[in-house]
Amino acid sequence: MPRSRTRKRRHREIKRVPRSRATLPEYDRGAVPEGLVTWRQLRDLNLSPGDNRGPDGNRGPVAILRCAWCGYRPQYSCNHPTRGRLFRVDLAKPKRTPTLAQERALDRAMAARQTCPKCKRRYYFCLPLRRFGCCLECHDGTPADPTTYTAAPATHSLAA
Repeated sequence: MPRSRTRKRRHREIKRVPRSRATLPEYDRGAVPEGLVTWRQLRDLNLSPGDNRGPDGNRGPVAILRCAWCGYRPQYSCNHPTRGRLFRVDLAKPKRTPTLAQERALDRAMAARQTCPKCKRRYYFCLPLRRFGCCLECHDGTPADPTTYTAAPATHSLAA
């Protein structure tokens, strides 16, 4: 009987930086000044970060939104992955709209992932083509809901 291996647990090194030495200003949740928003809030406003620059002159966030855990230790800066990046709304630019050629290319790429190679139906979700090579109905006979796909294009051999 093989012996089970015991894994060595790697302890994550804790890097505690005093808040006074942090490179960007940090704000607790609920205490963010007017005009600073997160990436998702920018996206909801149909804006991109644009020309936001931090205090060091590099592009990127201008401030950090501290995570909920760091509210209990205000003397240290937040370095958790759950922290938020804050951008200025006045420097944000409108999102770029894709050209027709870009939209067509994206549609072709999605069609390749959503179309069954056997029955030629295009589903409204991506198919497990790596695992099965086709849709579930062609693979094992599981009936597909007719509202989840568009009909296969009609093929005929008529001259006109």
